[in-house]
Amino acid sequence: MQETLAYSVPGAAALPRTGPLAEMLVELNRERPPLARLRHDATVAFGPTMRVERFALGNGLKVLVLVDPSAPVVCLQTWFGVGSRHERVGKTGIAHLFEHLMFGETESVAHGAFDRMLEEAGAETNAATFLDWTYYHTNLPKDALALTLRLEAERMARLVLRDPQVSSEKEVVANERRQRVDDDVDGAVSELLYKEAFTKHAYGWPTIGWMEDIKGFTTEDCVEFYRTYYAPNNAALVIVGDVALDEALRGVQDHYGAQEPSKIPVEEVCPEPPQIAERRAEVVKPTATHKVAIGYRAPALGDFDHAPLALLNEILFSGRSSRVHRALVQEQEIASEVRGWVGSFRDPSLYDIYLSARGEHTGEALLAALEPLLEAVRRAPVTEAELDRAKARIELSVLQGLETVAGKAEQIGFYETVLGDPAALFERLAAYRRATVGDLLRVARRYLVSSARTVIHVIPDGTSDEDDEDGTDAESEEAS
Repeated sequence: MQETLAYSVPGAAALPRTGPLAEMLVELNRERPPLARLRHDATVAFGPTMRVERFALGNGLKVLVLVDPSAPVVCLQTWFGVGSRHERVGKTGIAHLFEHLMFGETESVAHGAFDRMLEEAGAETNAATFLDWTYYHTNLPKDALALTLRLEAERMARLVLRDPQVSSEKEVVANERRQRVDDDVDGAVSELLYKEAFTKHAYGWPTIGWMEDIKGFTTEDCVEFYRTYYAPNNAALVIVGDVALDEALRGVQDHYGAQEPSKIPVEEVCPEPPQIAERRAEVVKPTATHKVAIGYRAPALGDFDHAPLALLNEILFSGRSSRVHRALVQEQEIASEVRGWVGSFRDPSLYDIYLSARGEHTGEALLAALEPLLEAVRRAPVTEAELDRAKARIELSVLQGLETVAGKAEQIGFYETVLGDPAALFERLAAYRRATVGDLLRVARRYLVSSARTVIHVIPDGTSDEDDEDGTDAESEEAS
């Protein structure tokens, strides 16, 4: 067997040249064609006690396995390195369209049978698409792994794309856009915020796509996209749960080993130029009160500044004791909802802030009340007690997300796809723990810059019959 070197992954152990794992690979690769031969790339520490074994097939499929026998269940996820950022002008939304098409007919599975077969086996399945990625996940009893591998491999390589099915799914997606964007205030405002904030980078167009693009897709467009991006060398297969490592790998070889890699095009990333002046837009919507969406520039997920900025957001917006909630909702009583989120993307993105007014207060009043709170964290460090609470809240949230096999699989697949490190979550935990009040002061001054922000004002059109947001329920609402 050809010896390979491990990727440069934090926590990766030296590759075994002898021993049980090496012997297992020799046996698994015996008489296999080159595309189906496995190599072991790394053993990666996933927390203090767990390990992710990282393999690759000869066709480029990455395989990440975490054996967790705590319950007789398995989560299988397939992460593709394609999202809305990989589309081109005039073809936006095709990555999301494929999330729908992939549940259709394949060469050996009739339309509707994919879901039915998995449900009959006790499994549940779903999918998601975003800016940097698309993934498909299935939670299943351990004895349904072979069936799931067969079905997933089948739709990766032998999806049937015909005009009636494509047209039908286009209409489903068009209706989804109407419900989630065109007829939804928050969805429409979020879309407009990113459109105004990004003038060059593909993060400026929505994952669901522009309506004219959705309606204009042809079956030929879909076939080209599928043959390009839905290939083993653009995918990471994540298996977490009560599995025998050799049996899981043998199943991967059996079902994926004959698939040919594709030629993945080099992504033509258009970096977003520096923003040197505030951008503003105003929209009239059927809402009971004024709203404001603000986008400050934010670092990429892998940037050193990302963790401190996330901690600062926790102090400003997370929960009823956060600075902004306490000031705008409880004390001044001019807002009914406040929230913030730092984008977790491969490239620099936005720090989203959303404020919803109470009663007759305006968006300008919300901005005027917010500015002193932001100026305070730019002017002086937060307290050590605030930072300690923020660290504890984030760490608790992260660890709670790892309680299930699905939670572990999602973190492994996400960080493998976005950062190339399946255990990067734990490096982020370490980064949170290392952050100082000085780090938060630095990122506040660097990113909370009014001349580099985008602001969307939402004006009520007077037609909404929603109950006035008088703050009755505001105390129970927390930013996620």
